[in-house]
Amino acid sequence: MGSGGEARSGEERAGEGAPDPEDSDRATAPDPDRIVVLGSIGAPFGVQGWVKVRSYTEPLENILNYGVWLLGRAGQWQPFQVEDGRVTGKGVLAKLARVDTPEAAKLHTGADIGVARSELPPPPPGEHYWSDLEGLEALGRDGARLGRVDHFRTTPAGHVVVIKGEREHWIPFTKDRIVKVELDAGRIVFDWAADWS
Repeated sequence: MGSGGEARSGEERAGEGAPDPEDSDRATAPDPDRIVVLGSIGAPFGVQGWVKVRSYTEPLENILNYGVWLLGRAGQWQPFQVEDGRVTGKGVLAKLARVDTPEAAKLHTGADIGVARSELPPPPPGEHYWSDLEGLEALGRDGARLGRVDHFRTTPAGHVVVIKGEREHWIPFTKDRIVKVELDAGRIVFDWAADWS
């Protein structure tokens, strides 16, 4: 998916603000203050407080393009300046300000790495961030309501969008399954039927 701060998982761009789940007619734009998760902190690395990073961005090193990360668990976010970062054979590594020992680094293991939605570069025309699609009403090509986009998953077979409604649908997130995305209308249309699982 390309350049800048693109991301996979929580922030993969899709070819072609989530609405209130109770109001399917209300259009919305992405909330610029919403926190978007771009990765998570792994185990400490070395003796100077470096950490391994599980990056969801594409390419992986794009997570290092953000000078301040919000680290959090359960919606509680704390800003950390990224002092240094690099990609090695072991993956993405980062050194955070005020984290100078393996013991201090271990306190952050498992924390999500987030940035404000407004920090992300605008997607190219015809593409959207996954987080902008979460909460949209999902319809089949025939207009049948499938439910709402709940989240995205990455599986060995590829990316999947999970729709929750009367039944749960796991739809391959591929161009041939996406008919159209209508952010302003708060909906996405899939080449999928309501009685498929």
